[in-house]
Amino acid sequence: MTVRVPVYDTGMLIALSDRKAKAVRLHAGLRDTPHRAVVLGPVLAQVWRPDPATVHAMSGVLKDCTVPQARGSAPAMRPTNAGQTACIMCATGPDLTDWQRVGSALGGAELLPKKRPDAVDALVALTAVRHGSAVVFTSDPVDLAAYLKVLDAQDVHVVQI
Repeated sequence: MTVRVPVYDTGMLIALSDRKAKAVRLHAGLRDTPHRAVVLGPVLAQVWRPDPATVHAMSGVLKDCTVPQARGSAPAMRPTNAGQTACIMCATGPDLTDWQRVGSALGGAELLPKKRPDAVDALVALTAVRHGSAVVFTSDPVDLAAYLKVLDAQDVHVVQI
């Protein structure tokens, strides 16, 4: 059985901040997975506001997540009886080719007519692709699926929040 890497987009963090039941249940169910949920820095920046309610909600959520390459963030992999493992994808940032792939996804995604390309969503899709077996939790499944199609995602699933 393959354990999927959870990847959160902005919609998932907003749903968690608003304490939406489905998002809270899914997040709670992921607390025992070997790989913590991935929250990219730009995703966090889209949600984070200095008001007490958001700070309190996001601080609790982030204890169970990893923000790759961010000092002070929890490690991507939870400790095991065999010791602490690491996630190579979370430990290494995107390279030049990855950023070009994000741009290609922005230019090639078949989005709904009134939608504009979103670099953060494309980066979330690339992060899921780089991890291989991943699941993206999103409020925009159509957009994420369009970016994943351009990126030729082989084993990435999308769950709507």
